[in-house]
Amino acid sequence: MNQPLGDAALDQLFRTARTYNGYLDTPVSNEQLEAVWELMKYGPTSANCLPARIVWCVSDESKQKLAALAMPANGEKILQAPATAIIGMDMEFYENLPELFPHTDARSWFVGNDALIEKTAFRNSSLQGGYFILAARALGLDTGAMSGFNNDAVDEAFFAGTKVKSNFISTIGYGDPATIFERSPRPAFERFNKIV
Repeated sequence: MNQPLGDAALDQLFRTARTYNGYLDTPVSNEQLEAVWELMKYGPTSANCLPARIVWCVSDESKQKLAALAMPANGEKILQAPATAIIGMDMEFYENLPELFPHTDARSWFVGNDALIEKTAFRNSSLQGGYFILAARALGLDTGAMSGFNNDAVDEAFFAGTKVKSNFISTIGYGDPATIFERSPRPAFERFNKIV
């Protein structure tokens, strides 16, 4: 049986963790980015479909290309961050199901069913995006997830020739506390929950 994490871990993952608008001038290595994937890949997805595909923008060229496709304020965040991840969703994720979910013919559930493909890819790549944030935090990094970019243009610039579409983007690095404001409210359980 798993034991509850201690307060320090809960703080790092949730209670004191924040979404950062800017970062300290401290590099993030490719090995750290790979370590994020190595953790986040274990988060559950429907039939282990793992539809997320990530492009990690670390070069000045890739960051400038992405920043030009974002709202101006978000573009500045992208340029300043050590790295920005484009969390995409593979609309042909089901082609990998014979390998990733060999227990049954899960591929047949999706072939020709565009509505189910889209719903499954979006839901599960979003879940994987949440795992990305938690994995980064667990490794001592901070993130700044955002929309506010031109999805079609990003797809053309970074996923051309594939069946991958962008879901959201997130900066990643060591957050600069000077770039955040006071935490927004988080309501108590009884306001947004009901046990039945």
